[in-house]
Amino acid sequence: MATAAKVGSNFTGVQMSPKDTKRLLEAVNEIHPDVPGDERGMLVERTERAAEADRIGSVPVPGSAKGMLKTGFDMMRGKSPEVFLDKLGERLAYERNGVRLYEAMIAKVKALDTPDTALVDTLMHIRNEEHEHMMLVHQAIETLGADPTAQTPCADVVGAMSLGIVNVLTDPRTNVDQCLNALLTVELTDNAAWELLIELAQAAGHPNIADSFTKAKTQEDDHLVKIKTLMRRDLIMQTK
Repeated sequence: MATAAKVGSNFTGVQMSPKDTKRLLEAVNEIHPDVPGDERGMLVERTERAAEADRIGSVPVPGSAKGMLKTGFDMMRGKSPEVFLDKLGERLAYERNGVRLYEAMIAKVKALDTPDTALVDTLMHIRNEEHEHMMLVHQAIETLGADPTAQTPCADVVGAMSLGIVNVLTDPRTNVDQCLNALLTVELTDNAAWELLIELAQAAGHPNIADSFTKAKTQEDDHLVKIKTLMRRDLIMQTK
């Protein structure tokens, strides 16, 4: 596995073949699509498909009497408990995936010829806190009488969003710097999501849950700083 970017035989840029580039640009002007229409047709098609499509899943009805009572009470007060439960499901899925991503990153660093022990320790620390956050959300969902094993619509969406990050971290060809960049995307999203989740908990009338999430948000702030620092350190060292 490569540990840094190297100059090599990359032929993807047009500068590698000016002659072919000229021919390609000439062809763009000379050859026209054999099917009439423009991007407006695509817009119409997408609009029609969106109108026909169902939603991505649903928030399940609470399976316990406690959950039914809490949900009914919130609805009587004009609140929408399903919105908060949907975002809790999203956070649970994201944190669970975060544990797996950091485990993949730890494995990648350990596979180096000279593993960075300090980096492994930092990644392990973050991985353990991601697991704590997952269990914290799990507990919050149970407190509300809902089922933490159910996949809510937002959990489904965030799973699809995370696939690109999974592919980067598990690709044998990616190096540590590239994977740290992927983890930076994860932590930026995670940081903003916890901030929103605390606000949603407060708006939904669950101050105790909001307070319990404050520690997680503080730890996520630290994760973001750590990943940014690691990226900056390694990249600056390579450019000197």
